[in-house]
Amino acid sequence: MDAVRGSGGSETAKPPRRSAGRSLRGVVAVVCAGVLLASCTAADPAPGESGGAASSAADRPKRAAPPRADAPLVVLDPGHNGRNGANLDRIERKVPNGRGERKHCNSTGTSTDDGYGEHAFNFAVAEAVRDRLTRQGVRVQLTREDDDGVGPCVDERAAIGNRAGADAVVSIHADGTDSDASGFHVIYSDPPLNDAQRGPAVRLARAMVAGMTDAGLSTADYIASTEGFDGRDDLAGLNLSTVPAVLVECGNMRNPDEARAMSTPEGRERYAEAITRGIEDYFDR
Repeated sequence: MDAVRGSGGSETAKPPRRSAGRSLRGVVAVVCAGVLLASCTAADPAPGESGGAASSAADRPKRAAPPRADAPLVVLDPGHNGRNGANLDRIERKVPNGRGERKHCNSTGTSTDDGYGEHAFNFAVAEAVRDRLTRQGVRVQLTREDDDGVGPCVDERAAIGNRAGADAVVSIHADGTDSDASGFHVIYSDPPLNDAQRGPAVRLARAMVAGMTDAGLSTADYIASTEGFDGRDDLAGLNLSTVPAVLVECGNMRNPDEARAMSTPEGRERYAEAITRGIEDYFDR
């Protein structure tokens, strides 16, 4: 995450708009009712099914239309980047931390004992969350478009969400701590520095914990809070956000069981589903 626990991670707040039309349920209902999708749950038929490869266009599900202009905007921030480790001179320069001090631009992130990098896990999960949300008609932007670059710095990651006027920013990470520690936790900026951090970010954190718990994930057993919440003042990406923002530590990459899950496509899909549930819960409250 954002260079903590050794795991190597305008000022006017814009609280999320809460009209019924901006809920995810409202967006999905409009997409379905408008016949922009032939079936909101249908999958592409396999060759040989429903007429096979020669099936007519009428038999095939339609592609989802682009998200509506008034749909919620979610910025996903996959922590770190694939080439950070080879560019320490760039990621160790100091940038503002949002509380009058300075910290490293970024960090390398942690990894499993087998060498699967946190940066790769973060990006894979972010892509999967993006795909899930986009299918629901949500507008999604990532702070980086691949896993073969450097940075961006933590202050620029915050600026991306601020400039976009995001309705929610979710930074995706994994921790690297003692091997017997396990579970996820959600970090928010505390004490708050603006209205977005004071109210909406806390609600986003609570919704994220609820969604991930509902998806069957356990809260962390190695932080002070047993409920999965972690208010902190040292993460620049959260401190500098003027829109609702949280950071999700999906689990511990040094825990053998969680490392195995994070290293498989099926495990990463489970984390993506859990994060998506948290975002859905936030918008649908």
